[in-house]
Amino acid sequence: MEKLENYRDLVKKLINKYGQYKPKYGDIEVQKIFDIQGDHYQLMNVGWHGNRRLRGCVLQIDLKNDKIWIQHDGTEIGVANELVEWGVPKEDIVLAYHAPYKRQYTGFAVD
Repeated sequence: MEKLENYRDLVKKLINKYGQYKPKYGDIEVQKIFDIQGDHYQLMNVGWHGNRRLRGCVLQIDLKNDKIWIQHDGTEIGVANELVEWGVPKEDIVLAYHAPYKRQYTGFAVD
């Protein structure tokens, strides 16, 4: 249980960190979404650039089976390695945006 709480704190720390960066163009709102009960976390950009509507997910992370599932990573750096630097073992991180048959080659957890 302590491990899961630590992972919740680290994921919230990631969302808050990247949530500080607002796109330099348009009128974009950066939304941090924390579903603590369901363990779903997202960072979204929503707004307008001129007459064009912009809406997109920057980060989507779930906690499942005592692991951190990175469903989408739109950062330039890649948050999985950042989590490793913060002490999360690679076997507790799933790069869910890779097909299950490819995950065995990532160096991270398969499921």
